[in-house]
Order: sequence, then C-alpha cells, then structure tokens
Amino acid sequence: MADKPTLVKCLVWDLDNTVWDGTLLEDPNVDLFPGIRDVIVELDSRGILHSVSSKNDHDLAWQHLEKLGLAEYFVHPQISWGPKSEAVKEIADRLNFAQTTVAFIDDLPTERAEVTYHAPDVRCYAADQAASLAGLPEFSPETVTVDARRRREMYQAGFRRDAEKDTFKGPDEDFLRTLDLVMEIKRADEEDLSRVEELTLRTSQMNATGVHYSDATLRGLLADPDHEVLTVTLTDRFGPHGAVGVILLERHPDVWHLKLLATSCRVVTFGAGAVILNWLVDQAARAGAHLVADFRPTDRNRMMDIAYRFAGFTDESCTCLTALPAPGEEGVQRLHLLATAREAPTTMRLTSPELAEA
Repeated sequence: MADKPTLVKCLVWDLDNTVWDGTLLEDPNVDLFPGIRDVIVELDSRGILHSVSSKNDHDLAWQHLEKLGLAEYFVHPQISWGPKSEAVKEIADRLNFAQTTVAFIDDLPTERAEVTYHAPDVRCYAADQAASLAGLPEFSPETVTVDARRRREMYQAGFRRDAEKDTFKGPDEDFLRTLDLVMEIKRADEEDLSRVEELTLRTSQMNATGVHYSDATLRGLLADPDHEVLTVTLTDRFGPHGAVGVILLERHPDVWHLKLLATSCRVVTFGAGAVILNWLVDQAARAGAHLVADFRPTDRNRMMDIAYRFAGFTDESCTCLTALPAPGEEGVQRLHLLATAREAPTTMRLTSPELAEA
C-alpha cells in the first residue's frame, strides 16, 4: 500500500487568472472563476487554511476580495511585488507550518518554478487544477474535528492577540495574565478521539516521539485501566484555542510512563508545555511515582527536548526502568525524573483530574 501523502495545512493562492478570470489592474471588475468559491469554502471546512501570494496592488486586491466576499477566508495574505517564493516562506513561518504542509497554486509556470526552486518542499499546482483540489488525498483529512472546522477563526484570533501583545508595555508574564487563560486537562472520551488522533498527526515541533496513534489504538488505550488518555484545551478572552495537547500515560505501581506528549505549536508562547509537565510531575509526586518519558529526536522537535530538560528530565538511569518494556519504536530514548511537588501556574487557571487518586 502506498504511503499517504502529507496533508496540506495551508493553500496559498495567486489571484490574477487563478482566483479570478483576468488581471485586476486591467479590469477592476474581474469575477471569480466558476467553482473557486466552492473549493475555498470546502477546504476551509476541512481545517485547511488559505492565504495569498499575489503580485498586485495590496489595497486594490484586498478591496476586491472583500467585494467578492472572500477576504475573510485568507490568513496572513502577502500581496506585493516581491518574489512569490519569499511570500510563501513568510506565510509558512508566520503560521509556524513546515513547508512540506504548504501548497501553492498559480496560473504561470514561471511563478511555480520560482517557488519550487527556492522552496522545494512546497507543493505547486497549476491554476487549471483548482476545481479538482478537494478530491486529492493531500487535501482530504480522514476526519474533520470541531477544532478543524474553526481553525481559521482560531488563527485569526491569534493574530489579534499577537497585535495586542506587540503594543503591551511590560513583561511577557504580565501580558499572559491579562488574557484570562484557562487550561483544562481532562480524560478523553469517545468524542475526543478524533481530536487526539489529529494532534498526533499534525503536531511535529512539539511532539515528543512523532508517533501517530490511530483511532483503533486510542480506543484500546481508553479501555485499558492502566492507561490515561488525556486531552488539553485552552481558552482566553479572545476565544478558544481548541484542543492544544494530548498526553498518553501508562501507570505502573512505582513509575509512570509518559508515552507521548504532544502540544500545538500555537500555544508555545503561553508556556503550555511547561504547565502540562509541571502538573504531571506534581501528580506523580503525590502518587510517590517516578516519571519516565519517551523521546525520539526528529528534525523538528528540538523544542520538546528543551521542555523535558527544563522540567527536570535527564538521561540518568534508574532501576525503575526495568519495569518498562523495551521501546517499540526505533530511536526512542527514555528520560527519567524523580518527581517532586510543583507549584500551580501563575499565568493561567488550571482545571484537571486527580490522577494520584485513581
């Protein structure tokens, strides 16, 4: 069976002769190509973001997108006269997406070639393929969660949040306190499984192992009394961030085995990973258990390694490791921590179960 293609997280559109039929500077009344609106709306409903890389007058092009009722669908658009490869890379960086998850569509072969040359991991499509994109596997996630359907709104809220932060005078911790952040850690139920699976698929920078857990595997873990499958959500005064983390934990009498911690890169700046790890360490301390975390280095999860080390995990061996089976995946390291009590977070309110009492 062929490997599934990497899912596209963001589709970057050219405008002239791609989204609309003609050149805006030559005809201010250019209209959309047939079916373009349907494609944009459909992919948006699947959680795929849209952006723009167009050589155009910014104000004129944006006003026309507003007139056509499409402006709201595009996040961090890049409308200028610079190279489109630079625009595409700027969009990927701003969204914190790997370029392998970004696609670009343009009517001109020269523009597609320029993007391919300077950003070879970005997949390029000709404008005449637009109507068929929704049928391609790389644009077709197997499940579409509640969070996926509102992904655009969450990113747009994030940009407003960032804009307010840029004007805030004071330490970052003081700004975080103004957001009225609330984190909820809860035991996953059947309705949460698709969100958990999606996080293991989509998260690469803050994924401790890069292992994908299928729906069937997750259901088996839910039914196992020795395992905890936990989801993490975050909200603030700008709105919900949605599901931002997943914890897979197996509890032995004297050691808790953290098989997976994955958090969304969108909440790194809020210290979400540190809050989750400190909570888990505190829970293990209450139970009198050691903590052992699986970690497999990848080319993108260096930040997760730093988070584990900052929390106190080390490479030092411990006799508690003998209680665990050998890692099932090649390259997995075992990090150890002797759990001690941790303070509650000061920048957000945390609601969570008591694992030590289970």
